Amino acid sequence: MATAVSLPRTGPAGFGVREWARRAGALSPVLAVIALLLVPGGGGGAQGGTGGTGTVADAASGLLVLICLVRVVRSGARPLSRTAAVVLGLPVFGICLAAITSNDPGASLPGVARYVQIFVLVPAAVLLMIRDRRDFAVVAWALVGLALLQGGVGVVQYLTGTGASYQGEDIRAVGTFGATDVMGMATVVAYGLVIATGLALGGTAGRARTAALVCAGLLFLPLVLSFSRGAWIATVLTCALQLVLSGLRRAGRVALVAAALGVVLVGGLGIGSEMVKERVTSITQVAAAPDQSVTDRYTMWAAAGRMWRSEPLTGVGLKGFPAYRDSNASLALSSGSDTAGAGAAFQRQPLLSPHNMYLLVLSEQGLIGLLALAGSWAALLVAALRRRRLGADCALVAVGVLSWQLIDFFYADIGGPSTVLMSVVLGLAAWWSLAEVRRA
Repeated sequence: MATAVSLPRTGPAGFGVREWARRAGALSPVLAVIALLLVPGGGGGAQGGTGGTGTVADAASGLLVLICLVRVVRSGARPLSRTAAVVLGLPVFGICLAAITSNDPGASLPGVARYVQIFVLVPAAVLLMIRDRRDFAVVAWALVGLALLQGGVGVVQYLTGTGASYQGEDIRAVGTFGATDVMGMATVVAYGLVIATGLALGGTAGRARTAALVCAGLLFLPLVLSFSRGAWIATVLTCALQLVLSGLRRAGRVALVAAALGVVLVGGLGIGSEMVKERVTSITQVAAAPDQSVTDRYTMWAAAGRMWRSEPLTGVGLKGFPAYRDSNASLALSSGSDTAGAGAAFQRQPLLSPHNMYLLVLSEQGLIGLLALAGSWAALLVAALRRRRLGADCALVAVGVLSWQLIDFFYADIGGPSTVLMSVVLGLAAWWSLAEVRRA
């Protein structure tokens, strides 16, 4: 006699599986960009700056923009409110001005396309594809799912010694991004952890909230094994902000649980304990006894500052940092960083950006470009905070990912295959900040 198996009637977002599938179909252009970031290949061009184009996820993002454009033309309606158009379109002014005033406008054109893709077109397309809170939940959970898969690959790499090289051992968790994009998996996992934390803190008691808590706990380990100091700092500060916004009592309880989890995973089980301790300690030694990677970063920051002082309003031009780097950097700068492992042979990775988004924009686009781009991000964050009373879950997710990105930009910039995911995340947050949202 056959036994009947009853399938669950609700998905992780708290609504029916059939509706989940229907909404996933409508959002398939967005979900395709997310899913294609699982395709191995690292590649994607050089790290930093406006490099890193040409991946299948980038191609999918172009298709997403095209599909959205066709829908807008067919509907005949105004796609964005005036506020949304101004906030999302503001970076275009600085980008185009920097390209026009560049000493080599032709060389700046690829940078124009990349910046407009990442900070304008893809976020706007994602905003227009999301119709309501449930669409928001589908995209948010898809990002968590991607983080779990990439994080799972990273943990296996650590346990089996097949990751990127770190202190002479192939143990650094990098997911499918490869040794040339060691920040890729850390960024994806951090996004997932921050989103899961926002869903758990802002959601009501139930399966969805429990699932979010479990996912946040699972993503803690691969984030640690990424050995990315910048991602650690940004994630800790962002989760602390989310906790404070959700209530001080809850913040205290969750902080104790998180600390206990860290002690168990790193201290009790000994997972990377010595290396993690050394990496954490190095954060406090960036001024007293910096390692070569920190010295290189300081040197490139200083070089970016000199470029800005030479062209304070419009910068040296998009994609101009590599060309002007050597003439503005001191002899303390090394020739590049070493990369190996995760299926790749040893190679020297050139240092093509200051690894600080604000200084990169300041040096290449000047003060006008920085005010336009950072002003757009600040407007999104302020709008997300002001709408907190309309729905705690969406608000904490939007505020979380925006805060994480703005903090991480002090240690990183755009570049690499994972960059296109940032544009999807910005679009997700932009929907909450700029679209018409009713009180939950």
